[in-house]
Amino acid sequence: MTNSPASRDDTEVAIAAARAGAEIVRTRYGQRLTHIDKGGGDFATDADVAAEAAILDVVRAARPGDAIRGEEGGQQGAAGAARQWFVDPLCGTLNYAVGTPLVAVNVALRDGPAAVADPFGGEVFFTDGETARVRRDGRDTPLVPTAATRLVDVNLDPPFPGAPAFRAVDLLAHPGFGRSLRPRVVSTTLALAWVAAGKRAAYVTDGTGLAESVHFAAGIALCRAAGCVVTGVDGAPAGPAGRGLVAAADAETHALLLTLIREPLGTGADRHR
Repeated sequence: MTNSPASRDDTEVAIAAARAGAEIVRTRYGQRLTHIDKGGGDFATDADVAAEAAILDVVRAARPGDAIRGEEGGQQGAAGAARQWFVDPLCGTLNYAVGTPLVAVNVALRDGPAAVADPFGGEVFFTDGETARVRRDGRDTPLVPTAATRLVDVNLDPPFPGAPAFRAVDLLAHPGFGRSLRPRVVSTTLALAWVAAGKRAAYVTDGTGLAESVHFAAGIALCRAAGCVVTGVDGAPAGPAGRGLVAAADAETHALLLTLIREPLGTGADRHR
């Protein structure tokens, strides 16, 4: 993708939309929330719905002909449209509902710009499709991934479509993981933006088709633009049909995680420990 004026305009649309959603999330925090049951223990709140409405208002005003897939409102427009926006208005609903301010607002254009807003950190992480930056207090700063923290966020939320071939709990239980890395579980794709920003060494999750998921599309776009190594848990490209996700700050950390994922517990050097 080229860094054309139209691309830059789409970047600002993504940023403005993510900010609009983040404003709703921030102002409704701590208020009484209406829960909307989605089945299987999953739910949304009226804050999710209001944030998505605010995001869609921005996108529709700027790009009225574009298709949109929202976490709460579903598909609007042709699902195969080249210009398709993926919107997750409040990733981390359970955190939010119990008063834990670890959430993300995700907005991404298919194969284009994307933005992830941290409503409580005052940061918007964004990409124009080629570079990745963070906007804070009116200033844009390049994102520089690094594995220096050695912190790896692992998503433990069900469902677990990769089991038994891949189970996140097995990765955490692997002796080799603890020797080199330290686990974190924040239950929001804000962690993907943190990989791009150097706040996390890597992020690992199960799942299918995450590259065009409303939850993951923006974070994947950020990590790729920042220069992170991004694949499925099987090492294959993280495309629409990919299995899970391993996004790492550098090739060394990525290779280590794939080795740990592929190596059964109690094998190799660890069986004698």
